[in-house]
Amino acid sequence: MARRRRALASLDTELAELPAELRWREWVARVEAVIFAAPGPVERETLARVVGGACSIELVIDDIRESLRGHPYDLVAVAGGWQLRTRPRYAEAIHAAFGSTPAPIQLSQAEMLVLACIAYHQPVTRGELGEMIGKQVSRDAIGYLRALGFIAAGPRSPQPGAPYTYVTTKGFLSHFGLDTLRDLPDMEMLEDAGLLSKEKLLGEDFPIGLDDDDRGTDELPRDDEEPQPWE
Repeated sequence: MARRRRALASLDTELAELPAELRWREWVARVEAVIFAAPGPVERETLARVVGGACSIELVIDDIRESLRGHPYDLVAVAGGWQLRTRPRYAEAIHAAFGSTPAPIQLSQAEMLVLACIAYHQPVTRGELGEMIGKQVSRDAIGYLRALGFIAAGPRSPQPGAPYTYVTTKGFLSHFGLDTLRDLPDMEMLEDAGLLSKEKLLGEDFPIGLDDDDRGTDELPRDDEEPQPWE
């Protein structure tokens, strides 16, 4: 830890001895290098550690994006940070090169409906989800979405019994290519596009109904989960 502190302290972020143009180029290069090396989206606070106090992160990002025009990858805003991602049109070439395709995450229409209700109405209890959908949501459905990293336990509800609420996570934003929850599409648009159809689901056997031994209580969150909605 002490060695890391010395390394951070030794990094000259202001670069006052450099001409303005060279200083800017160095800041841009540092930010791009950090984003390139990161395993996931990089937040502003992290990028601010490698540039001077007068550096505008937004302008640096704009410069990097401009330099990537025509490249097969781009710098995108996702999950409250920035990440380099290949452009969708090259997905087939990438899969062909490696000889396999990553296993897609499978979500049924019913699970998508539950996830959408959490995303749009968080923090929300399992009981409230059941009221929105018209049928009780099982623990298995909640558990599956939590196992995927799309939702986590939120604060306890002020309702009798103080049930846990559920909120979406940074993993949810990252998977669906969203920067913040404000980027969520209108729910009516999803229904018009055929991605969600509450009426159709309720007219069929809802695959995530009430468990036989379920009495409506919410399961406890794991100790490592943070009760924090990502806006």
